[in-house]
Amino acid sequence: QVQLVESGGGLVQTGGSLRLSCHATGSMFNIAAMGWYRQAPGKQRELVAIINSRGTANYADPVKGRFTISRDNATNTVDLQMNSLKFDDTGVYYCNALIQFAPFRTGRYYWGQGTTVTVSS
Repeated sequence: QVQLVESGGGLVQTGGSLRLSCHATGSMFNIAAMGWYRQAPGKQRELVAIINSRGTANYADPVKGRFTISRDNATNTVDLQMNSLKFDDTGVYYCNALIQFAPFRTGRYYWGQGTTVTVSS
């Protein structure tokens, strides 16, 4: 059974940094993409950053230049380095992975349980 285990959330002041980590466990053939989403209070969940198996990353406009997503294929881990944090970055951050269980088969999305990031002004 696949699980995504997140860590690294917490409370930080504006301008500070946090690093989130997500580790995928279980039996799988390939992780096509891994990413981070966030959900602020009263708002919909939104994409923060995503990275494919070749290391190509894409970022949401609000975090470009401040956040960096990285991935270790050997350990099935994706990290999100968050610098210059703003109050609007506050929310629950969710890890997401598109996982394939066999070659040439459609993948399935999995979600982590979420980790809370609070940026105080």
